[in-house]
Amino acid sequence: MPLTDLMAAVSTQVLSAADRDSTLLAASRLLACREAGADSLFESLRERERVGSTAIGHGIAIPHGRSATLQQPRGALLRLQQPVDFGTDEPVDLVFAMAVPEHYTHQHLMLLSELAEMFSDPGIRQALRDAPDADALQHIFSNPQQARSG
Repeated sequence: MPLTDLMAAVSTQVLSAADRDSTLLAASRLLACREAGADSLFESLRERERVGSTAIGHGIAIPHGRSATLQQPRGALLRLQQPVDFGTDEPVDLVFAMAVPEHYTHQHLMLLSELAEMFSDPGIRQALRDAPDADALQHIFSNPQQARSG
């Protein structure tokens, strides 16, 4: 099942961010909805980063958090104009932030696994880096098979 079918919404943005916290703040604003405010999502994402970096290599991070008010998972895909330090040896320029309902356990891990698998493909990573705007990011995320390496 496509990731977009598993999430209530996936927002995209190309942005200039100064550091990890400004990246997480931008992501939390994209993740926010009526049920879950940006402030609580920002704190959830920051708390997870305090436990350990969510950078997975290849310039990608998957910050994630939980919200007691969400009914379905939400995602935010960001392409950073300049890479930022996410607490690892390699700076990050592609970020997929995710917020899930508090009760998600197995589903949360399944989503993280599917995201990691998608981002392991060099063709998808390159297509996302070449995307000129948020609409192009959304198209690639919604249709990853078109960008996959042979």
